[in-house]
Amino acid sequence: MFPTQVTLVEVGPRDGLQNEAAPVSTAHKIELVHRLQASGLKEIEVTSFVSPKWVPQMADNAEVLAGIRRAPGVRYSVLTPNMKGLEGALGGDAGGAEAGAGGEESARRPDEVVVFAAASEAFSRRNINCSIAESVERFRPVVEAAHAAGLKVRGAISCALGCPYQGEVTADEVENVVRLMKAIGVDHCGVADTIGVGTPRAVRAAMERALKHYPLVEVSGHFHDTYGQALANIYACLEMGVHTFDASVAGLGGCPYAKGATGNVATEDVLFMLQGMGIATGVDLDRLVDAGAFISGVLGRAPASRTGRALLARRAVAAELAAANAAAPSGAAR
Repeated sequence: MFPTQVTLVEVGPRDGLQNEAAPVSTAHKIELVHRLQASGLKEIEVTSFVSPKWVPQMADNAEVLAGIRRAPGVRYSVLTPNMKGLEGALGGDAGGAEAGAGGEESARRPDEVVVFAAASEAFSRRNINCSIAESVERFRPVVEAAHAAGLKVRGAISCALGCPYQGEVTADEVENVVRLMKAIGVDHCGVADTIGVGTPRAVRAAMERALKHYPLVEVSGHFHDTYGQALANIYACLEMGVHTFDASVAGLGGCPYAKGATGNVATEDVLFMLQGMGIATGVDLDRLVDAGAFISGVLGRAPASRTGRALLARRAVAAELAAANAAAPSGAAR
C-alpha cells in the first residue's frame, strides 16, 4: 500500500553543488536554500563540514549555515564525516552542548548531522584506506557528541546497489553496514545508490535489510539516475511503504564514477510523479521549478530535470501567446 505522505530531503545545496568545479558564491548558496524552503521543502541538506583541500566548493560551510534565514518547521542538516567536521558545525564546541540551547550560537547550528559508510569493502579501502567496520567505528564519537548536543544523526550507506571497483553489492553486505550503524547509535538509515546502477528488485532487497533493523519512519532512499532507473526505484520503495527520499533540485550533482552520466534524481521529477499518484508532499512544484531555474542560471546551464525543462518550456510558450494576443489589433480574431 502506498504512503499518503512523502518527505523529500533536498540535497542539492550539498550533494548537488559539491562536485561543481567553478566556485558558487556563498550568497547564491544561501539564496538557493531560501528558495527551496519557500517551495515548502522541510528537510534541506545545506553544506558539508569537510576539508576544503578535498572539497573546495564547501569551504564556506560555516558562512552558509550562519547566513540562512531559518524558516519555522524546516530541518537543516550538514555532512560531518569526523569530529573535526562536527566541531566546525557546532561552532568549535562538540563537547556536549545541551539540547535546546538558545541564543545566536544555537541559530547557527544544524538540526541534524549526516555520516556515511560504504557497503563495499573495495570502495572503503580504495577511498579511505580502511575497512567498513573501521570506518563506522570512527563515527562513534561523532554520534555521541552529536546526541549530546541535541542533534539527530542520519546515516547514509553509499554504494548500496553497486560499486565502481567490486561491481555487485549484495543485500547481505548492505545489512552488515546497517547493523554497524545501529550499533553506534545512528538514528536514521539511508540506502544510497551512489553510482545509479540499482534496479527495483535489488532496491527492494536492500531496503528489506534496512527495515529489519530500523522502523519504517527512519529508513530512506537516495537514488542516482545514471541509468534512468531512479524513479522506478523510488516507486518500488513506495510499494513497500518507504516514505522518505533524498533528491536534488534541477538534478544537481554528477556521478564521479560514471563520467558524462546524470547524477542525483531531480526533485522536480520525483515531485511530479508523486503528485500524479496523489501523494502529498507539501511542496509547490512551480516554486521548486523556479529554484531549479535560479541555480541552473547561476551555473550557466539548463536544469537536468525533465519536469523542470518541460514546465519552463510551457511557460515560455504561454508567455509568447500572451504577448502575441496583447499585440494583436483590437477586435482581431484570436
